[in-house]
Amino acid sequence: MVPATIGKQAVVVGAGMAGLTAARALADHFERVIVMERDTLPLDAVHRAGTPQARHLHVLLGGGQRALSELFPDFEQDLVRAGAVPLRADADVRTERPGYGPFPQRDFGWLWYSMSRPLIELIVRQRVQRHANIALRQRCRVQGIVATPDGVSIKAVRYETVGGRIETLPADLVVDASGRGTLTLAVLESIGRALPEETTIGVDIGYATAVFAIPEDAPPDWKGVFTFPEGSRNCRWAVVLPLEGRRWITTVAGRHGDRPPGDEDGLLTCARALWTPTVYNAIKHAKRLEEVARFGFSASVWRHFDRLDTFPRGLLPFGDAICRFNPVYGQGMTVAVQEACLLHRLLEGRAAEPDPLAGLAPAFFSEAQPLIDTPWAGAAVPDFVHPETRGRRPPDFNRSHKFGLALTRLAARDPIVHKLVYEVAHLLRPRSVYRDPELVERVLAVMAEKGDAVRRGL
Repeated sequence: MVPATIGKQAVVVGAGMAGLTAARALADHFERVIVMERDTLPLDAVHRAGTPQARHLHVLLGGGQRALSELFPDFEQDLVRAGAVPLRADADVRTERPGYGPFPQRDFGWLWYSMSRPLIELIVRQRVQRHANIALRQRCRVQGIVATPDGVSIKAVRYETVGGRIETLPADLVVDASGRGTLTLAVLESIGRALPEETTIGVDIGYATAVFAIPEDAPPDWKGVFTFPEGSRNCRWAVVLPLEGRRWITTVAGRHGDRPPGDEDGLLTCARALWTPTVYNAIKHAKRLEEVARFGFSASVWRHFDRLDTFPRGLLPFGDAICRFNPVYGQGMTVAVQEACLLHRLLEGRAAEPDPLAGLAPAFFSEAQPLIDTPWAGAAVPDFVHPETRGRRPPDFNRSHKFGLALTRLAARDPIVHKLVYEVAHLLRPRSVYRDPELVERVLAVMAEKGDAVRRGL
């Protein structure tokens, strides 16, 4: 069955993961989809100027992997052919949490893949380019989104060409996947519309990353390692994961002024100061293949477009333009791809309506909220454990924190609970599964154990 066409031309601003997957979602319902990108897009899996954070670790969680397979059938085969490294969840990853040394490594029966950000973006871009009605326009800097005179609808984007000319491109729908969402905010201001409320968590992350060749004597009991912070005051953490081409990407990070230095000796010093020697021992004699890269992230921001009374027809902020996540938890790419699947389903459901684009954005915002809620809530509690974190703590923060600690203790004991927690972390299940009465009763029992131990002075 041929999908119904609901518009002549859609324009997507940005050719990152959010923009590319949004373009795929639109392709079945528009005669043409044009993706505008200010960068030159490489033909290989190499870094590009517009994504400085791409030199650092990017994780495609299981939920993102599943969503990409929904948009692009047999996508996992593409990953394998490109050299992405399969990891058995959770048997191939050593997780170092204080008090567990290490957390149990269990095989949950499915694979996720580790690879560089340029590689995953290249694979998605290649799949997108197979669609004859999607065009990627490079080196086009979008200057603004153009509304109709009455401000009810969006009609075009204004952009600067390679030669410096300012031109206008008509559009029935504009998806703002440019990153920070400034284009959307600017057009809302220009037509006198209210801006969305924002929830902000000031995390002040600083991290340093280097890529090493995996040595011949690499540890045989893990392919990747996560070393969590030792406590709320000692907020240094580290991760090592494999990349295509038999490489390790290694990141050491801190918070609130604790910023690892940008040289190899400094990186090794930071790794040696971790509360376990695992990361340092792995990389201390490994050959570094790239310069150490540094990056900073100040705050997670969630813009609540769903709370606005009205919104222009034909405009849709997307990905980071709606919610910019703390990168520590690797949630951003996955949520963007899940949003693309949501958009695809909404367009399919609205295609037969007289005006499919009327009310599309409010419907999208409403259904995207639960997609965002799970990763946001999963990050907010551990973020606010650190006293210096800026923002308003969740009203149930203390209880949620204690519940989370007890849930972790229960997961260490029980493989079924461990698998459930892992699936929530990989955005394969919503956090609402934690409200299951039987699970809650078991977690409360663990919390009581801890309380009894404290009262006995243990």
